[in-house]
Amino acid sequence: MLDPEFELTTPPLRPPLQNTSAPRDGEIMVDLTKLKKWQEERIARRLRGEYESAVLHLAEVINANIETHMRLAAVRVEGTPHTRASFLGSLVQPYLAKPNPDQQTLASVMHDARAIGSLLQETDIFESVYAQVERCREPLAQHGDVELVFMTKERSRMYLKTATELGNNEAGASATCRIRNAFGGAEAIEAHLAFGTTTRIAYNASLTAPLTNDLKTRGELSLYGFERDNTPYCSAFEGVRGIRAVVRNGTLSRGLHELGYEGVLRHVGNLQPSASVSMRGAAGLSIKSAISHAWTCDTRDDSIFGTRGAYLRLAQELAGLGGDASFYKAEGHAQFVRPLVPGVSLSFAARSGLLWPLGKPVPFPDRFQLGGPTSVRMFRMNSMGPHDGPDSLGGDAYWSAGLSVISDIPRKPHWPVKLHGFLNAGRLDSVDHSKPLQQSLVSAFSKPSVSAGLGLVYRLQGIRVEMNFGLPLVAAQAEGARKGFQLGIGMEFL
Repeated sequence: MLDPEFELTTPPLRPPLQNTSAPRDGEIMVDLTKLKKWQEERIARRLRGEYESAVLHLAEVINANIETHMRLAAVRVEGTPHTRASFLGSLVQPYLAKPNPDQQTLASVMHDARAIGSLLQETDIFESVYAQVERCREPLAQHGDVELVFMTKERSRMYLKTATELGNNEAGASATCRIRNAFGGAEAIEAHLAFGTTTRIAYNASLTAPLTNDLKTRGELSLYGFERDNTPYCSAFEGVRGIRAVVRNGTLSRGLHELGYEGVLRHVGNLQPSASVSMRGAAGLSIKSAISHAWTCDTRDDSIFGTRGAYLRLAQELAGLGGDASFYKAEGHAQFVRPLVPGVSLSFAARSGLLWPLGKPVPFPDRFQLGGPTSVRMFRMNSMGPHDGPDSLGGDAYWSAGLSVISDIPRKPHWPVKLHGFLNAGRLDSVDHSKPLQQSLVSAFSKPSVSAGLGLVYRLQGIRVEMNFGLPLVAAQAEGARKGFQLGIGMEFL
């Protein structure tokens, strides 16, 4: 037996001590939240790596076989219970009827798949479109024949919306009903009913449909009507009932053409006791039957807070195919936007129009009106031009121009509110046909009304709202000039 004095004992542990655990990849063993986050990041890294590897492998396979002979023999579109097969066939037939099928390759098939997929999306019928290439299933298929299969999901066909709206200095309530793909060929039926403070009631029912296989040309047939309170500037109410047919071709970025016919019945009535002799003479029924053409090109990066680009619209109308109105009308709108420094842009806009009667006096509803927060600011709505007492009679020729500077609010460039400074000028006149036209135009351009001011611009769900403080610098007699604050709400501003 050993002597207790010689018994072996374990020496005590003393710091510094080292942690001998080896968690994998920095695994955290204590905090469950951090552990879950680490696991999710680890899985995401692995999936991202697998996806990148698959994409790289697929790219290598495609590049190695890009010139391989393939012939597009068939196209199938699945998931279309409400779309006519004949309509889908008209879309894909140009890709199946290509000349020289023996010269088709994998590259041409992939190009066709992208083009057909974009075309299906453009119909506005489908919520999602996915394409895949498969070996052709036809019994007489040859070696190298393939077919494109598009897996689609149709959008909901019915749409109903009720809303309160602010626009063009008017408040109101509206209801809209839309039927998408109404007859199985990308047709759309839409009905709109609205009540407002100035436009007492307005309704519109329209049918639009593509007219060509490439969907670049569309047609629209619409019935419309409204009752408008014009007493703030002409002591009368106006009622309109009409039909309109339009054919559109092109895109806004490259140029959109609109060719239309319009037949409309107008009634100017409910005269106020203060109505002038000229306004009483303009009251009554008038019928217009006219054809029109408009060309629009818009390259602005934003229609409300644009920082670069241009907008141009040229429109003309010829009335006299029947009815009481017989005239030629031409209008032009232009806007150019350029950045000055980061957060500050300069906008120049101009509008002009000429109305020329063809043997008959032009009815009051067809004459130009000018003035208001959406055109020449710091003037009352439609208060410029010839007057008879309290009534604005409209004019035959007008021009207006505006220079605006729009800036971000300092340190808040993401806010939908901008600072705004403007200088506007314009004039509306009647043309004296006993004198040369050039003399009337020189007079109109040499005596403009001018206004200037500062304010705020706000984006409200696609609508521009302005709150400005300014004053008219030059104004003709009887024009509705005003100084102080002015509120403008609308889609297009000078």
